[in-house]
Amino acid sequence: MSLLAAIAALILIPGILWDAVETVLLPRRITGTLRPARLVGATLWGLWRGAALRIQTRRRRENLLSPFAMLTMLTLFGVWALGLIVGFGLLHWAIGSHLAQLGRPAGFATDLYMSGTTFFTLGLGDVAPASRMSRVLTVVEAGTGFGFLAMVIAYLPVLYQAFSRREARIVMLDEWAGSPPNPAVLLRRAADGGELAAVVGLLRDWEQTSAELLESHLSYSILAYFRSQHDNQSWLAAFTTVLDTCTLVIAGIDGVPPLQARLTFAIARHAVVDLCQVLRSRPLDDGASRLPAEDLARLRVLLHQAGIRLHEGNVVDHEIAARRAMYEPYARALSEHLLMPLPPWLPPEKARANWETTAWARTGRTEAH
Repeated sequence: MSLLAAIAALILIPGILWDAVETVLLPRRITGTLRPARLVGATLWGLWRGAALRIQTRRRRENLLSPFAMLTMLTLFGVWALGLIVGFGLLHWAIGSHLAQLGRPAGFATDLYMSGTTFFTLGLGDVAPASRMSRVLTVVEAGTGFGFLAMVIAYLPVLYQAFSRREARIVMLDEWAGSPPNPAVLLRRAADGGELAAVVGLLRDWEQTSAELLESHLSYSILAYFRSQHDNQSWLAAFTTVLDTCTLVIAGIDGVPPLQARLTFAIARHAVVDLCQVLRSRPLDDGASRLPAEDLARLRVLLHQAGIRLHEGNVVDHEIAARRAMYEPYARALSEHLLMPLPPWLPPEKARANWETTAWARTGRTEAH
């Protein structure tokens, strides 16, 4: 039994440490199925998502989903710490529980207690190592616990910095594309100010944003589950709107050169596809079109009314359809998995941007989404 306990501990401790280092410190996509981080995240999200699907109201559903990412991280930290404590406790038990305890003989429960107080560097003194090997284990575990806590403390600011940068871009898109965002509003607002070419600068900014999201969300996939401040906004809706806009510009809009749209489309599509792989969401094509022929005709009318000429013809329509097929199945898969609705191509009726609404309006209460 002592040998089995030692073998189990020597498998458990390195496995937990490698999982923690790979999740927190390794700047690359995490692979492997039987990993505590993946198992904890997948299990909790399955339960959380199932509960959210039972809620019909968008606001209440978002309130339930909002704390998921943070609670998952805290749960994962607890699982890692518990695994290390149990592992070192098994090692103490395997070498014979050589601990000096006041009043009672040492046993496995005492080994766990000793491991826990050592891991969190409490130094209570009521239990002490009584042999050379147990002292070595105590010193090693104390150093491991100190390093683990330092790693966890350093991990959280990195996540929140990446989240903050992402959300700043999403909030700024509200002034361009409305809430929820859509390409029709984005292009019309640029044209209304006589600055249609300014769309090129916006797409250049989103090229950089896409590259940052690709780097951060592949390394820390938990960021994909962080919800935006407003329940009618999300990083997925913002990216889909940018891809929609790039598709229209590439198809042909007078006054907007297509080069920047092609560059932004490439990196944004790369981010969406890779995140599908990381989150294990297969591309989804349910047969429903986000832009049926009648909506495309309406879109042309709306843009024409704003002085924007979207090229016409079968070649243009085929280009739009081909571009949409390159990213929409992946966006649908992420939408289904994360419970983040995709934005429309056309502005909803009576839609107001978040910056135009307030819960404290004097004339008629307007609900802030």
